[in-house]
Amino acid sequence: MEVEVKLRLPDSASHQKLSDLLSPYHIKTFIQENIFFDGAKAQLTSNLAVLRIRFCNLDTCVLSLKAKPVISDGIIRIEEHEEPLDAAIGRSCIADPWRLSRIESSEILRRVRDEYEIGEERDFVCLGGFRNVRGVYEWNGLKLEVDETNYDFGTSYEIECESSEPERAKKLLEEFLNQNGINYSYSQLSKFAVFQSRKLPDPGK
Repeated sequence: MEVEVKLRLPDSASHQKLSDLLSPYHIKTFIQENIFFDGAKAQLTSNLAVLRIRFCNLDTCVLSLKAKPVISDGIIRIEEHEEPLDAAIGRSCIADPWRLSRIESSEILRRVRDEYEIGEERDFVCLGGFRNVRGVYEWNGLKLEVDETNYDFGTSYEIECESSEPERAKKLLEEFLNQNGINYSYSQLSKFAVFQSRKLPDPGK
């Protein structure tokens, strides 16, 4: 179970101000490409599950399955299972989604087959995806991920912080943002849900 604080920033100016304030705590920056898959009958999305291949800095590749998200007051709880995937295989699956059915060593794809009944060659479809620039910071004992997410219909900005004490982490973050005059709101949708809607969240909410 992954538990994260997710706060949305209204615009690029807020994102830049926060990045500048956190610059002394910067660890690394990732360029992520996220591509999503489903069954031909939407077996995953209809059950609030997401199958994703993520490329990081063009070389590292990870296959993941997320399921049963619950978002409340800026905190998301979601089941997550991740596995490394050879980048060349990942690229081939984007070009030909049926190749996912040929990866026999994957526990994730075994679960997709058994639980969601997707597994035949013609079952898999590629939904497309989006790119994300993620700055990672170590601040006050927290690992902060500041995201600039580029969809083909616009750009959104968000702070994520995985924590075993999410309420404490959220309080620290809120105090920091308020003290520095940075507007924010609680994220009400996952990045995938925004991608599906093809519409950026209302910045006033």
